[in-house]
Amino acid sequence: MAMLRCLVAGAALFMPIVNGYKGFRTSLTLKDFKDQMEERELKEARIMARDNDLEKLYPAHTIQIPIDHFHNDSIYEPHTTDTFALRYWFDATHYKPGGPVIVLQGGETDGAGRLPYLQKGIVAQLSEATNGLGVIFEHRYYGESHPTPDFSTKNLRFLTTDQALADQAYFAQNVVFPGLEHLNLTSHKVPYIAYGGSYAGSVVAFLRKLYPDVYWGAIASSGVPEAIYDYWEYYEAARIYAPIECVEATQKLTDIVDNVLIKHSDTQYPQRIKDVFGLGNITRDDDFANTIAQGIAGLQGLNWDRAVNSTEFGYYCANVSSTTVLYPDIAAEREGEVRELLNVAGYGEHDAVKLVNQFLNYIGYVRDTAARSCRGRSQDDCFTNYNSTFYRQDDIRQEWRLWAYQYCFEWGYLQTGSGVPADQLPLISRLINIEYSSTVCREAFNITTPSQVERINKHGGVNISYPRLAHVDGEWDPWRAASPHRIGLPERESTVSEPFILIEKGVHHWDENGLFPNETRPGLPPKPVAEAQKAEAAFVKAWVQEWKVAKGETLDGDDIGDL
Repeated sequence: MAMLRCLVAGAALFMPIVNGYKGFRTSLTLKDFKDQMEERELKEARIMARDNDLEKLYPAHTIQIPIDHFHNDSIYEPHTTDTFALRYWFDATHYKPGGPVIVLQGGETDGAGRLPYLQKGIVAQLSEATNGLGVIFEHRYYGESHPTPDFSTKNLRFLTTDQALADQAYFAQNVVFPGLEHLNLTSHKVPYIAYGGSYAGSVVAFLRKLYPDVYWGAIASSGVPEAIYDYWEYYEAARIYAPIECVEATQKLTDIVDNVLIKHSDTQYPQRIKDVFGLGNITRDDDFANTIAQGIAGLQGLNWDRAVNSTEFGYYCANVSSTTVLYPDIAAEREGEVRELLNVAGYGEHDAVKLVNQFLNYIGYVRDTAARSCRGRSQDDCFTNYNSTFYRQDDIRQEWRLWAYQYCFEWGYLQTGSGVPADQLPLISRLINIEYSSTVCREAFNITTPSQVERINKHGGVNISYPRLAHVDGEWDPWRAASPHRIGLPERESTVSEPFILIEKGVHHWDENGLFPNETRPGLPPKPVAEAQKAEAAFVKAWVQEWKVAKGETLDGDDIGDL
């Protein structure tokens, strides 16, 4: 716990990223989608440009891929024989004849954002260790790999995991790398090793199982092969591993809010509790409950690499854990009101000894983050999850539709407070339920039934196993409950054929990041991360040797030319 406590203490010096970690999340709200649109506009204006130096170093290339790989499957009707340009990037710096092709699946984001892994992260490390060629592969529909002219629900029918898997297999069988045309670097001639983190980790795990003759091996980092519709367990990692003071405060503060909003819904108190948070103009109680619940979700944003680490979780915990008043003006103005609300919620004077100041600090945190972010607009405009006009937008700019469609259609993972067992205090409000979390499914895609998780779980779920398929997970990862390292499952033996690595105190695909040699120092990367990466290099080298033995160690003459 020492590492997490240190992060929490130091993070109080920084302002958080409002509305949570921007990585792999589901149960996204309208505010999240609007934030994505604003970020896109800033990027286009070059105010928030990507690292253009990396894009110059690794220029994008495209390969023509069939839009529809499955003409016998009725869900893709009407079918098409057209193709589209799918982007990829590669680095042949470390390549020598006989080396593998290491393909990182980009997942649910712009593939250009994965370029750091090609330069100094896991792809660079594995390529150097094996004399391999590294590739970043963009997922269909994301970034600039658009199979359709818009993102209407009809045109999103080709956005399935099965189609994405077929894309990656097609790439390995057909790619010709610009500048290396004299080399046959397809999966017919060289071993292909896939790597993916998070959703992409599941993709490469399925890829290894469904296309074993195309991809010789795969590493699923923080993969989530078990699709779960009501994924209330997302917050279990925080409950188990976060500082106990933060957990207990969050549980009690959430319970106070729920008791006021749910048990006293027909009284003046729901409005009064909104008012003390500075959010009195949020009309709906569920929108209000969601707005004040974002801090605890920040656990996923912790990373050992300062370049990508989010300080939000530490900032939040430092606020709600403190029993010392951190916002004197709020305390002077609102202490009496807070004591009354605690009493209404069933918390007496004994509880109030600690909870009054923690509640006041919670109010200060919310005012300093969520409430402050909404200046200049109405609070309903900022924080409601209900806006049919917005959800009807489906032009090519509406990138928010992509991952939302995927989890509404087949992945699920709606993160709720209502799903928490009745004998356990939740970390987010029970008003955040399936009905609330699935609003985008109904409004944007007219999906009114549960996600078709069986389309994903048919591949084995948390029990997925296959030769040369590695599972690398983080001990503190909120997605661990959907992984083969789920707490309570029988422990697997880690072998060269099926590596099974749990990064101590690690969070979400911590093995993916890397540093230049001059950036490393004692403890950076942390020892568990360094050991995991060392192990990955070792077993991938062993896999490549297995390939050579299986193929009789033969190389065609055209594979030995100078690069």
